[in-house]
Amino acid sequence: MNASELIDIVPFIQERAPAMGRSKVQELYDACSTVFSGKEGFPTLKQIRWLREILDDMEPADVGIDGSRSPVDEPKIASRGGLILGQALTQMTYVHIHECDDFSMGVFCFPAGAKLPLHDHPGMVVLSKVLYGSVSVRSYDWFITPSSRPRKGGLVKVEADDVVLQAQSKASVLFPRSGGNIHSFTALTPCAILDVLAPPYSDELGRPCTYFSETPIPSLSGFSILEEIDLPEDLVVAGAPYLGPELILDPDFDGLY
Repeated sequence: MNASELIDIVPFIQERAPAMGRSKVQELYDACSTVFSGKEGFPTLKQIRWLREILDDMEPADVGIDGSRSPVDEPKIASRGGLILGQALTQMTYVHIHECDDFSMGVFCFPAGAKLPLHDHPGMVVLSKVLYGSVSVRSYDWFITPSSRPRKGGLVKVEADDVVLQAQSKASVLFPRSGGNIHSFTALTPCAILDVLAPPYSDELGRPCTYFSETPIPSLSGFSILEEIDLPEDLVVAGAPYLGPELILDPDFDGLY
C-alpha cells in the first residue's frame, strides 16, 4: 500500500482508533501536517472529510477560549481559569495558534456587530468552524477572472447570501476557485471562528489578502461586480495570546501513518 492510499484510509482508521491522549488541537495540527505539509496539489475529498470531522468536534476550550457569556465589565483581554473570555472581548481579536509554510491555524473572536469585510484567499484551501455564537456569511466566486490591472476586479457569482452559521453548524470549506473564496463575516452575536488556511497568506509568495467593494447588478440576480479597495481604515484586529494546550511541533513529522 502506497502513501496516498494510506492517507485515504486515515479517516476510517481515525473513527476507530483512540486519540492516544492527544489534545483536540494537537489532533488537528497532526492531521493538517499529514494532509498539507510538503504536499503538491489539493487534498482529496476523504482528507477534507477527515479534517472537517476533527473541526466539528472542536469546542472553545480546546483552543484556550471560554465561550460562555461574561459580564460586560470584564477587562478587554480577560481570562478565567487560564482561558480567554471570548465574549468579553470588545473588538475583533485574532488568536494565533500556529503557522508554517504549508498551513496556519488561528481563531477570530468577534464582538456582536463586528464585520470582517469582503476579502479573498488566493490559491488557498480554507476550513472554518464556528466555536460559539452566530455569524452571517456572504461569499462569492469569480465568474469572470479579474483583470491584471493594478486594481483588480470582475464579475462574481453569489455562493452564500447572508447564510447564518452557528456552533452547531458543520465546518465549511472553500477552495481557490470554488466554495465562496471571497467572503465577509458579520457577527450576529459574540462569536469565534477557528480557521485553517493552506497555505497561509504570503505577500512575498503572491498570496496577499485583498479587500473588495461590492456593486450588485439589479438586472442579473445572484451576480455582483467587485472592485479591489485599500485596507479599510476602520478594520482593526487585536492580537491575543494562545492559551490552549501546548502543541508538539515535530520538524521531522511525516504524517500520522
